[in-house]
Amino acid sequence: MPAADKVILITLPSSFFPLFILLSKFYTAMPSSLSSPSLLFILLFSACALHVHEAALDKNRTPEKGRMSPAEAEALFGIMESMSSDQNWRSSYPNPCGPSPSWTGIECKVGPDGLAHVSRLDFGCPPNPTCRPTATFPHRIFSLPFIQSAFFFECFTHTRTPLTVATNSSSLRQLSLRSNPALIGPIPPEISSFRSLEVLTLSQNSLSGVIPQQLFTLTSLVHLDLSYNKLSGSIPDQVGSLRSLVGLDLSYNSLSGIIPNTIGELGSLQKLDFSSNSLTGIIPGSVDRLGSLVFMALSNNHLTGELPPGIGELQSLQYFIMENNPMHTSLPSEIGLLTKLQELRLANCGFSGEIPASFSQLANLTTLSLQNNRLTGEIPTGFNQLSHIYHLNLSWNQLSGVVPLDASFLRRLGQNLDLSGNPGLCLSTGEAYGVVLCRTGKNGTLIAPLKSSGDSSAADEQLYLYSPLSLFSTPLTLPSILAFLNFSIISGIFS
Repeated sequence: MPAADKVILITLPSSFFPLFILLSKFYTAMPSSLSSPSLLFILLFSACALHVHEAALDKNRTPEKGRMSPAEAEALFGIMESMSSDQNWRSSYPNPCGPSPSWTGIECKVGPDGLAHVSRLDFGCPPNPTCRPTATFPHRIFSLPFIQSAFFFECFTHTRTPLTVATNSSSLRQLSLRSNPALIGPIPPEISSFRSLEVLTLSQNSLSGVIPQQLFTLTSLVHLDLSYNKLSGSIPDQVGSLRSLVGLDLSYNSLSGIIPNTIGELGSLQKLDFSSNSLTGIIPGSVDRLGSLVFMALSNNHLTGELPPGIGELQSLQYFIMENNPMHTSLPSEIGLLTKLQELRLANCGFSGEIPASFSQLANLTTLSLQNNRLTGEIPTGFNQLSHIYHLNLSWNQLSGVVPLDASFLRRLGQNLDLSGNPGLCLSTGEAYGVVLCRTGKNGTLIAPLKSSGDSSAADEQLYLYSPLSLFSTPLTLPSILAFLNFSIISGIFS
């Protein structure tokens, strides 16, 4: 689990919640040079501003008379009093669904009985009600007969509390519990009773145990996020039954075993994140059926073997993150067919052989990370034509020959280019920023300079272009975040 101070924690309304997931992921992965308080403030302010805007719209949907049943009103006040000490809820809002001003974070709708019913409750990000330190999970929320959405952000922080659910909340469509370190225990199998559930987010909590198989009977699910918990066991084969899934995030847990072949049944999937677990085996060939996939992250696992031969079928893929897996194979040329790729991160995977020339066809590529592998041969000459790339890391391989990057390319990338740790490489341009230049052979060809007999470190210093850069995973950068926000448009389905 990452340190808490490196994670954005925001509660968003239903129509913007998947966007928050993306923002928090990117901020978590950003280097300290970019993860500044000012950027965090911008993200927080933007998210909360969107929440206030939607809350204002909700007021326009409030029932005109707002008469609630006494039993539901009593249940609501009981929930509010147990969760938040912001107000004297009974005296401040005697008619919570009435035409008079109500608190931000509640939405009411008229039911078929003509009464007003609570349909949404949000706790967390101001101006929503904040949670008292002793708050525990309010299982009474499921007694609200028309509740559709419930959000809890940083609510259960001191008093350990399990997630307990009732079996009578057939109306619930969205349930989000994010950044609740005192929320413990297993995911209850009874959650499968929420037959209308479309969005389930249980991220950045302390949930443990296995993923219950009953969860995969919720065939209406469009978004499932169980990331940043302490879940163990394997990914159930039944995951393939969630045919409506657009987003699936199981990252930062302790899941083991293989990626089930049934993953290929998720034909609508656009985001797949299994990173930072202990998964083993190969990437199943069935992933080539995920034709809608935009984002795939499998980094920091124990995956091995060749990439699926049908990897080139993923024509919608824009982000492929595979770093830190012991693949120990060659790079398939089929990756060059993924012409929409913007970020390709394959560092520290034991890849050998040459960099396929087809990588030069990735015209939309902005980031390429191949460092800490065993790649040999020359850098493809076509790399010089990658006009959108702004971060290229080929360090610590066994590359050789003349670097085919001209002076304008070198200037454009600047410190975002790292070729260090490849003693067989040399540069032909005089604009080499202090990098040792190639020698000219007898026949006029450029060759790498010989190691000086009196300088044991010469081989290490032959190419040191921006070598102080990280030798490990290339960090996600602010331009990467801004580019990736295009992907968040898919979350409009949650409005």
